[in-house]
Amino acid sequence: MLVNRRYTAKGKNLPSSPKKVRPIADNIRGESYIKAIAVLCSMPNKGAKLLEKVVKSAASNAMYHNKNLSEDMIFVKTVMVDDGRRRKKIWPRARGRADRLVNRNCHIFVEVDEKKDIKG
Repeated sequence: MLVNRRYTAKGKNLPSSPKKVRPIADNIRGESYIKAIAVLCSMPNKGAKLLEKVVKSAASNAMYHNKNLSEDMIFVKTVMVDDGRRRKKIWPRARGRADRLVNRNCHIFVEVDEKKDIKG
């Protein structure tokens, strides 16, 4: 009996705002692994580099647990970008006042799966 496993990877508290990473994640959702990596490598964004690491980790997990898989048999099934911890700082201003500076982090969750051959 074959069990359909989930091959996942998570990146937690990555130093980039979720608002900046989500549009990049939308570009690779549902794409093949090779195409997703090509798209992410060609982007200059910091979030693309973070996403690339997590996608490579998920694919590596899949190939480790299922020796029959190769890179061209994998596709990106799910990509979720959520809020992480917020680092709050005090920013000194004029006349003794202070503003709050909030540095946002994100959690990235990637699930990859094996391509199914559709006969028809």
